[in-house]
Amino acid sequence: MRVPLLALTGGDPLLRPDLLPVVEFAAKRSLRTSLTLLPTPRLDAEIIPELKARGLMRVAFWLHGSTPGLNDGYWKMPGLHRRTMEIIGTCHEVQMPVQINSIVSRRNFHDIEPMIELLTRLDVMLWNVFFYVPGSREETAQMLDAEQHEQVFAKLYSASKRVNFQIKTTEGQHYQRFLLQQRVRESRGRLTEATAIPYAPRGVNDGRGFVFVNYRGEVYPSRFLPISAGNLTAQSLSEVYCDSSLFTSLRDVSKLKGKCGRCPVRSLCGGSRARAYAVTGDVFASEPCCAYEP
Repeated sequence: MRVPLLALTGGDPLLRPDLLPVVEFAAKRSLRTSLTLLPTPRLDAEIIPELKARGLMRVAFWLHGSTPGLNDGYWKMPGLHRRTMEIIGTCHEVQMPVQINSIVSRRNFHDIEPMIELLTRLDVMLWNVFFYVPGSREETAQMLDAEQHEQVFAKLYSASKRVNFQIKTTEGQHYQRFLLQQRVRESRGRLTEATAIPYAPRGVNDGRGFVFVNYRGEVYPSRFLPISAGNLTAQSLSEVYCDSSLFTSLRDVSKLKGKCGRCPVRSLCGGSRARAYAVTGDVFASEPCCAYEP
């Protein structure tokens, strides 16, 4: 399938007795592999050099705030912020590249700039900013509104011009639209399908360039979109990804509704299908947190 990146995550991946063989198996086949770890008692300093020796490309950690209060308050467990800092230090000692994942919601969206300062000091390789997707319609209170998304986008865009680490978004597909708007504006153009093409990389979205497989073999378009397209005990991953009705429909931008369906950059962005489903129950509904009006 020519997969560019295999991301192993959990729960706690260290609970799996076959974790190291899995990492080694992937590395021997030249598959770039990252691993997200939690600062549990199982995570000791010795595991990091062992993972590197097995061929792991990058290790990721969750930080949901620049301070212990914000981060540990999210987990409702004290000491995790301090422990994460210690393990990041261990990674640097053995020259293991570090990625930080953060879920941005109403509780911490004011913390973007302090996080950027912290990650600069920590010398990370990549910051993956996850924009909150509610687990149900009853959990939408913590979701950023459209204007708050734009404010975060502006801070990320500004930071991307000065920091030494890469910034990417998860379930923030409309950040790609924001980037296009800035580039078009800087070139004194107007955002249309024609003007977007020179600036637009290939869009990645739920089920389009991305696939999530859980520990039972269920295949989802995203870990935040709880609709299974099949199971690996019955089908191959390539069959599910290429041929399932769910995945093929998600890759068909003509099915998008509302302003997403009218948007000139729908092929690049397409909005978060997971957030649309969580808020409306319709996987093809408009991105509920996008400020752009086509």
